[in-house]
Amino acid sequence: MKRPGGMKRNMLSINIPDEMTLYHSYLPFLKHGGLFIPTDKSYKIGDEVFLLLTLLNDGEKTPIAGKVAWINPKGMQKQRPQGIGVHFGEMYKGTTEKIERSLANLLKSDKPTFTI
Repeated sequence: MKRPGGMKRNMLSINIPDEMTLYHSYLPFLKHGGLFIPTDKSYKIGDEVFLLLTLLNDGEKTPIAGKVAWINPKGMQKQRPQGIGVHFGEMYKGTTEKIERSLANLLKSDKPTFTI
């Protein structure tokens, strides 16, 4: 079933300015990786979304199509903002590798993230 507003409604622009925000947002437990996107828009698991992603203020906007795989509803604990986790498709392997290179020193951390 199509949602009102179509793909335009499901288009999100996200800027992740620093390594800690990237660490808190990255979803390494998803097969092809993904990111948590803070939003007050309502989504369901499996909804398709389109991201325009800027990583670490590099000025490059990377288009990514993905699906909602995680939802933090409104009213979660303070360290877990409202939003969605977007699972990248296999074709975005390069973006996932770039994220993991940027987080090389943090990936084994036990600090809480926006999802777990």
